[in-house]
Amino acid sequence: MNGTPLLIVDAANVVGSRPDGWWRDRVGATTRLRDSLTGLPDSGVPPELPPPVEVVLVVEGAARGVPPVSGVRVVAAQQSGDDAVVDLVAADPQRRRVVITADRELRERVTQRGAEVHGPRWLTGH
Repeated sequence: MNGTPLLIVDAANVVGSRPDGWWRDRVGATTRLRDSLTGLPDSGVPPELPPPVEVVLVVEGAARGVPPVSGVRVVAAQQSGDDAVVDLVAADPQRRRVVITADRELRERVTQRGAEVHGPRWLTGH
């Protein structure tokens, strides 16, 4: 594997994994998730994913307007968020890619392309 590991976060799936009223404010919930990721480029997700890490948040639907911040690149899916995640995984097969999602179909699609997959709790538990 070459380069800095790529951590790809399926925003809709991770936001939807917490019953905290996210459905009333999808943009706000996605913004809070984005902000919670800002330290990961320098800290990684110990011990499984040591730093440095490139963090990409894939957003879709109402959350497409969430802007990037320092340390977190935001990719606004033109169509399906799942397809955007798969495209990111497929774009750099020589790099370690870690996808955060609980979506079974997406998990299968990205593991077929060599990515590692962890559920939302793996990320939010650190």
